[in-house]
Amino acid sequence: MFLESHYLVYPEGESQEIEHRLQFNQIVDMNGHPLPLPLSTHRMIVYRVAKIQRRETRGETAHYYHLELVSGDELFSLVRT
Repeated sequence: MFLESHYLVYPEGESQEIEHRLQFNQIVDMNGHPLPLPLSTHRMIVYRVAKIQRRETRGETAHYYHLELVSGDELFSLVRT
């Protein structure tokens, strides 16, 4: 049996398991769900996948998606005008 796990790693160091893959530089919400661009509002917490690590052990591969918080100025540029 082979397991494949996916984890979000927040800037503060906390982690959370998710059930789907993410891509580098993808914009996601607090729970790791991809957000469609342009965003409908600037009143949300938005992260970007800044780094992806893969750790392989016997019978398991774990993917770690390191997130960075999107700054306010950049968030405004992602909103529909």
